[in-house]
Amino acid sequence: MRVEKHTDKAALGAAAAAEGVTAIKQAIADKGEAAVILATGASQFEMLEILIKADIDWSRVTAFHLDEYIGLPDSHKASFRRYLKERFLAQVPTLKEFVFVEGDAADTAAELARLNKRISAVDIDVAFAGIGENCHLAFNDPPADFTIEDPYIVVNLDTACRQQQFGEGWFETLDDVPAQAISMSIRQILKSAHIVLSVPDERKAQAVKDAVEGEVSNLHPASILQTHDNTTLHLDAGSASALHQAG
Repeated sequence: MRVEKHTDKAALGAAAAAEGVTAIKQAIADKGEAAVILATGASQFEMLEILIKADIDWSRVTAFHLDEYIGLPDSHKASFRRYLKERFLAQVPTLKEFVFVEGDAADTAAELARLNKRISAVDIDVAFAGIGENCHLAFNDPPADFTIEDPYIVVNLDTACRQQQFGEGWFETLDDVPAQAISMSIRQILKSAHIVLSVPDERKAQAVKDAVEGEVSNLHPASILQTHDNTTLHLDAGSASALHQAG
């Protein structure tokens, strides 16, 4: 895992987007198309603002959704589908396809089967993601399953994860935060050729330290990225502040 420290969120977002754009363009040049994974949350705001303005032939790009709450309609302000439709898809109308996770599907097992069949048919060129305050990767909270091969799985959200979602203002009360989600699995994320992480804010500092300087452990799920050959962790001063060489 390569770590890059930036002065602020804007610089972090610009650098993460630029890295992703280069990889997307290279994939299109090499094979005529690209497939990407997009994450949500406050950590992705600045990166997405730059990404949507990039000179990319979006008609050759397929995007996959990282995770979604079970039972939450896309009309809810916390819906990740709503987030991505408003902040990404509406800005790049020529996108070839966006494969959304329908968290409120009537049949969750059938939705998993649909998603797993779809993503298994492509190679992911770039995964854009973040790290949670509890060091989760996607919604794989500790102790995360590092072995399951299914691309998408149902996960239980721990208290720290739910508290983060409430703290960021997505829900009115902690009890409103769903207890389960459909998440991309750890092993599926690791199949991505490039992984670009945007992780701002001091509240993520301990999670960053655990992911970068700790042992690889499912108690700190993002630490598994130490084993990936092409991962870049983009930090700002706050999120880098607990690292041994924080400067």
